[in-house]
Amino acid sequence: MTLPSHDYGRRIAADTVRIERLLPGPIERVWAYLTEADKRRLWLASGEMALYPGGAVELIFDHAQLSDNDDPVPEKHRAYSGETRNHGRITAIDPPYLLSYTWSEHRELPSEVCFQLSSEGAQVRLVVTHRRLVGRDEFISVASGWHTHLDILIARLSGHAPDGFWRAHTRLEAEYEARLPLD
Repeated sequence: MTLPSHDYGRRIAADTVRIERLLPGPIERVWAYLTEADKRRLWLASGEMALYPGGAVELIFDHAQLSDNDDPVPEKHRAYSGETRNHGRITAIDPPYLLSYTWSEHRELPSEVCFQLSSEGAQVRLVVTHRRLVGRDEFISVASGWHTHLDILIARLSGHAPDGFWRAHTRLEAEYEARLPLD
């Protein structure tokens, strides 16, 4: 079953994308999907998180494991076929409302991703903000990546099979390319 894509991520600063989703709650369940490796691997990446300020974050990506019926990895993303790892550090945490950590800590200036959660009745508003993105290409890749991963999260939380990661990401990358003005 293909679920409809939700609103697109927005450029809120030259180096920052923000994307919001309304998810099935309760908030503690969504928090578990952000912080527990066995649940997070179903929509993003496995790996351990030391849930305190300064704690280590390891994200182990394997996009082929996110869905059953997918397209091959596009040539431009060949480096992300199979298992890849990303390391960071917790920069802020307030369970179950806020989780923020650095991304790609191997870079001179790592980017940072922040997850903010708030209850809205039986649903949870998730706001993902990714800062310190370098250039238009990285912005497009990150925006379409979060869009795709969050659509998979919604499918998982709703009890549906997600669409193929690379199929959706490729489509969304082209859409973000067309939507984002040239620098």
